[in-house]
Amino acid sequence: MKLNSKEKEFLLRYSRQTLEEYFVAGKKLEIDEKKVPKNLREKRATFVTLLKNGEFRGCIGNILPKFPLYKDVINNSLSAAFSDPRFPQLKYAELKELKIEISILTVPKRIIYNDTDDLLAKIKPGDYGIILQSGFFQATFLPDVWKELPKKEDFLTNLSLKAGLAPDAWKNPETEFFYYRTEKFYRIKKQSRYFTGTILSMTIFPNQKRR
Repeated sequence: MKLNSKEKEFLLRYSRQTLEEYFVAGKKLEIDEKKVPKNLREKRATFVTLLKNGEFRGCIGNILPKFPLYKDVINNSLSAAFSDPRFPQLKYAELKELKIEISILTVPKRIIYNDTDDLLAKIKPGDYGIILQSGFFQATFLPDVWKELPKKEDFLTNLSLKAGLAPDAWKNPETEFFYYRTEKFYRIKKQSRYFTGTILSMTIFPNQKRR
């Protein structure tokens, strides 16, 4: 299910209003569900990414659908602003400089592979995100990480390290990988426009995750 322009605008608007409401009233934004478009009431997994001057300011999301789409965006907007341990909590003065990106995720699918060469052949940098799982260890990168780590071996090595495993853990035949696609959109405020893109991202955690 792809969203239309009005549905995307709805999510972008309420993501920002969620942050404004928290700063002004100190509470989560409440929306009358009757006013929410039907498609946005379906359970979907999302990531919300905050950027300031082109730099990451927070990124939190879910890999599996647990909440109605609009609620997931509200929850992840707050978490990206105030609960990403890699960054200090967002300040009110930063709102005017903030760019909000929303990614809607598909349900992850397992990558079936025979050996490391086969795995590398099936992974497409920039198109697919990867979920790495080995026992109780797991980690994720969002698709934009391909820009920083375009080489597949480097990408998987860093993903292994992020999961708390040895750098070559991705070569273990018992390690599992999953992928999913995302539809990403955001607004450029000065132009009052939003842009969309279909990318792939990755994660295995059922709860909120960071980029």
